[in-house]
Amino acid sequence: MIIVMKHGSPEADLRKVVEKVEAMGLHTDISAGETQTIIGVLGDVTQVSTEDFEGMAGVEKVLRVQKPYKLASRDFRPMDTVVEVGPLRVGGGYLGVIAGPCSVESEAQVVEIARRLKAAGAHALRGGAYKPRTNPYAFQGHKEDGLKMLAAARAETGLPIVTEVVTPADVETVARYADVMQIGARNMQNYLLLSEVGRAHKPVLLKRGMSATLEELCCAAEYIMAESSKQVILCERGIRTFETHSRNTLSLCAVPALKEMTHLPVIVDPSHGTGKRAWVAAMTRAAVAAGADGLIIEAHVEPERALTDGFQTISCDDFARLMDDVRKIAEVVGRKIGVCTSAAAA
Repeated sequence: MIIVMKHGSPEADLRKVVEKVEAMGLHTDISAGETQTIIGVLGDVTQVSTEDFEGMAGVEKVLRVQKPYKLASRDFRPMDTVVEVGPLRVGGGYLGVIAGPCSVESEAQVVEIARRLKAAGAHALRGGAYKPRTNPYAFQGHKEDGLKMLAAARAETGLPIVTEVVTPADVETVARYADVMQIGARNMQNYLLLSEVGRAHKPVLLKRGMSATLEELCCAAEYIMAESSKQVILCERGIRTFETHSRNTLSLCAVPALKEMTHLPVIVDPSHGTGKRAWVAAMTRAAVAAGADGLIIEAHVEPERALTDGFQTISCDDFARLMDDVRKIAEVVGRKIGVCTSAAAA
């Protein structure tokens, strides 16, 4: 249920509505826009009538939200959410670019990659310190040592860190280092992890599960937002279908669909979405043209020697060339994109 307050209604009217909601054992979440204020009523509202609030001073209308996700819905917040972390700005007309290696291999490796990606225009550095792998014998990441390596790259370049957390027990450790905490596709419906990450009160990048619907993705975001964490970025990274020509099927129609469903920014991962290095550039350009709010791209100095996912990782040189195309297309579709050069950051 959402309660829409009249434009210009006094603060006292808002407080009385909130007090009545809380007296019913429910919780509120307030979204204050330029023209209206919306109170989200959270909890079991099946026994609550809209008439309980419709006659109160300052109330314009009361609506029942039929969607299972409420805080993430455009019904609750019509305006776009913008997530800002240092030079990274995603949503509301801004295009944020996150790039880096699939996994952190060494401090020298990740610092060198960060330097080159920053010079090319990346706004944040991605890199896996904890790596959930299908093969239990494959490289699983350097864990906290990997987080320290990422922190060294941030100290060197000023790029914020985006890195994955895989278990609730690791949230506190990852939160000490990460600027944005990533939930991978395999954990999109790990509800204990989603809630724990929400309680960390850091921006979250939430990837769509391999077999998840868009509604299920929004419901996963709701678990995070229900813990009062509003800075969530949704990521389309491809889904599993009957097709075998690519690692996943990158569903770019998810971008406009999600932007109708939710106010949260939507980014695209063309690396996992294709699984083939040669196709990353084409799908990156298509994602920007489709209206994506950002990109997360795997890039490495020597992709052929990468410890993980080298087959879908582009070189830092190719990333620099691709960013020239991204800027041109972003301008055509009305997206603002900043260039994080070494000189600008100094």
